[in-house]
Amino acid sequence: MKYMLLVCGDDTADASGMAPVEPWVEEHGVRRGARLYGHRLRLPDSAVTVRVRDGEVLRTDGPFAETKEYVAGFDVVDCDSLEEAVRIAAEHPVATVGAMEVRPFWDEGPAEDAGAAIRALDAELTEALRERDVERLTACYAPDVEVFGPAGADARSGVAGLRKAVEEWFATIAGPVRREVLDLRVRPGEGSAFSHALVRLRGTRGTGEPVDRTVRVTTGYRDTGFGWLIAHEHVSAPLDGPAGKDLS
Repeated sequence: MKYMLLVCGDDTADASGMAPVEPWVEEHGVRRGARLYGHRLRLPDSAVTVRVRDGEVLRTDGPFAETKEYVAGFDVVDCDSLEEAVRIAAEHPVATVGAMEVRPFWDEGPAEDAGAAIRALDAELTEALRERDVERLTACYAPDVEVFGPAGADARSGVAGLRKAVEEWFATIAGPVRREVLDLRVRPGEGSAFSHALVRLRGTRGTGEPVDRTVRVTTGYRDTGFGWLIAHEHVSAPLDGPAGKDLS
């Protein structure tokens, strides 16, 4: 299970004797693999607090609350239990001069598995193409997606441009588009992920000419907090085949 470690500094404490953080990161991030990601934050005087009241945006320079303790950074760890996360937090150097708040991520069940969620998204693309459902297909992409087709094809920026390209391509195809994923390798990360795939696309043009093309697809995904969306997609033609626009 994932836990957020909120690293809380204390502006009244003497941190001159605190041990460096780098060995802790090396131990739990590189050697043990429990620490997935983390970063320092600037001091509270650079914070901006935002509230909306009656439709008006109220901005206050400074932290949310005046307190001697403040969040100085964060680390995300993946542990088998709360006790393990607490042990890792206790070994953090800041725990000796400040505090470490250990908070579990909201449990989303099986969908929390990034690899499984991304494979489900890929299956959704296959079904959307078979059904020729433009809205269902574009719903798999982030609003600011960047899509690059095979050599010679135009790049598409934004989901509106992608939708237009898909509609134009569907207009040249009669019947469903059969999408077969021959090889899919997913590399999930924290907040983002990548996949590499060989995809075979088959269909029939309106002229009756068959379409049968295998392409390489490299995809970047973004975790929105409510699910994964495609933020970047690069489609390339095989080196031993002709490059063209027919499946861009």
